[in-house]
Amino acid sequence: MAAVSSLYFSALGQASDRKVMTSATQSFASSFYNFQFRVNFASDANILRTRNLSPRVAIQSMSTASDVPPTVAETKMNFLKAYKRPIPGVYNTVLQELIVQQHLMRYKRTYRYDPVFALGFVTVYDQLMEGYPSNEDREAIFKAYVQALEEDPEQYRNDAKKLEDWARAQNASSLVEFPSREGEVEGILKDISERAGGNGSFSYSRFFAVGLFRLLELANATEPTILEKLCATLNINKRSVDRDLDVYRNLLSKLVQAKELLKEYMDREKKKKEERAEMQKANEAVTKCLGVFQYAGQ
Repeated sequence: MAAVSSLYFSALGQASDRKVMTSATQSFASSFYNFQFRVNFASDANILRTRNLSPRVAIQSMSTASDVPPTVAETKMNFLKAYKRPIPGVYNTVLQELIVQQHLMRYKRTYRYDPVFALGFVTVYDQLMEGYPSNEDREAIFKAYVQALEEDPEQYRNDAKKLEDWARAQNASSLVEFPSREGEVEGILKDISERAGGNGSFSYSRFFAVGLFRLLELANATEPTILEKLCATLNINKRSVDRDLDVYRNLLSKLVQAKELLKEYMDREKKKKEERAEMQKANEAVTKCLGVFQYAGQ
């Protein structure tokens, strides 16, 4: 009876742990869902409409494009093929949502890669995956993720580092004075400003907003007016940036809570595993002693 009761309450405890983890993951996923990319429904109507069309009509609707973009399912499948190891729940939930949203942004007709966007993505990814059990696996996931979107993970990392190194050498004044200076990063920012001002293709995203925030952070430019000046110089809508950064901060807060619960859960599971191993050793020792006793009595 005691053994049955012990098993019963142990099961209840495990169910409670799983319920807490599920609740934490769902809460974080809900917050993360808000951290998604706005899609230009006018310019990307063809891509979005293909979801509800027959294969033949879908192909016809994309016939004006030089290349038919992959589906969301194909992008997710490419990621899973490239990284086959299991990913813990809270991280997997976020990555699956993230790759769907980035797929929609990646294959917009107005999309064009830029280093500020790359800095934003790398910043978000590294913060989301901070504390992941294996650094090697974390980088392998990053590589599989970016390659699934048909882009270069090494370029992402290199461009992010280039902008970080540049920003560390700036201050509040020099950061917004890039149009009057020459240099590789200054040229990148000038190009973004021209495209965002209507002289080329530019697609704003929340990763871009995070990239701007990271530049300000590294330059120790904490005054709110600096962000306003930087947005004006880059021809970016500051209201959109402010809104997206608020969502980003809320996401990070939820992430901290979810990771704390995950760590507590993993610690409890590790302790239970150790206790079961000790119990197994004790049982084996008792069995061995009984065997010796029985042999001696014969």
